[in-house]
Amino acid sequence: MIAMPIAAHSAKAALLLLLGLLLSGLAAAQSPAPPDAATVSAADNAAPAGPVIRFVRNPDPAPPFALKDLAGKPLSLAGLRGKVVLLNFWATWCKPCRAEIPDLIDLQARYAGKLQIVGLSVDDDAPEGVQKFVQASGINYPVALAPPGLRELYGGIPALPTSFVLDTEGRVVQKHTGLRDPALYETEIRALLGLPFGAKIETFEDTGQVFLQHADRATELPGVDLSQLTPEQKQTALHRFNAESCPCPCQLTLAQCRINDSTCPVSQAAARKIVAALVAGAHHAAKLAPPPAAPAVPPAVPEDKKP
Repeated sequence: MIAMPIAAHSAKAALLLLLGLLLSGLAAAQSPAPPDAATVSAADNAAPAGPVIRFVRNPDPAPPFALKDLAGKPLSLAGLRGKVVLLNFWATWCKPCRAEIPDLIDLQARYAGKLQIVGLSVDDDAPEGVQKFVQASGINYPVALAPPGLRELYGGIPALPTSFVLDTEGRVVQKHTGLRDPALYETEIRALLGLPFGAKIETFEDTGQVFLQHADRATELPGVDLSQLTPEQKQTALHRFNAESCPCPCQLTLAQCRINDSTCPVSQAAARKIVAALVAGAHHAAKLAPPPAAPAVPPAVPEDKKP
């Protein structure tokens, strides 16, 4: 899976820092929980040891928005109820984004009326430039510019492309970052529509993988070893991870930063420091603890007093 991190811009910057980030993992291993309507007998549709799709258990409603697309038409999630929706955050300068556009066009054409793909551009250029690209690419789904506030509602969008899969009730059941196999999207779409999909469905709790606000549900964090802690110390550490801000410029908590960017050395060092302090504190307390009292020895009975 290839994802492209979003570089910081000045208002007049014309060039963006493009850094390709190779993320490990199978595409099918990062998907969330099916809507009730999508509980299409998975046992009947899935072949043994076949592909697996994952949906969020008890998914959250997608953050609402009301925009105008590049053609000036109103665009909102409220008008898309009853369809599976794929919210695709992208940019014209993002190579992985451009690479997946033909597949998205194909999916939109084949599932017209049941699927609605929405392109949300994070380009800083004028809308005319994006519109020119859209027309040249033959994009057959609505595209709008995503304002910073909308990006924040969906977790900040640190890498592109980032896509959110919504069920027919408008709930976010999966999030994908990076270039994905279009077969994964199609399998998820068919499952959510109640069509045969040839895969097994697994569900998972969102502990920050989809919405970072749920990082406080996580009991483990990437790159942080909590195995040396007692259950009480682990709870203390997790509380601090969610209460303390990361020293890096991300403006997230330590827990959110670890989940959002497992390669961040700043949040990793800060989290490890908290763990080390808890371990050291326990060792110090053990040293200061008084030794256990020796068991009392009853006084000896003189021989002439013994019965």
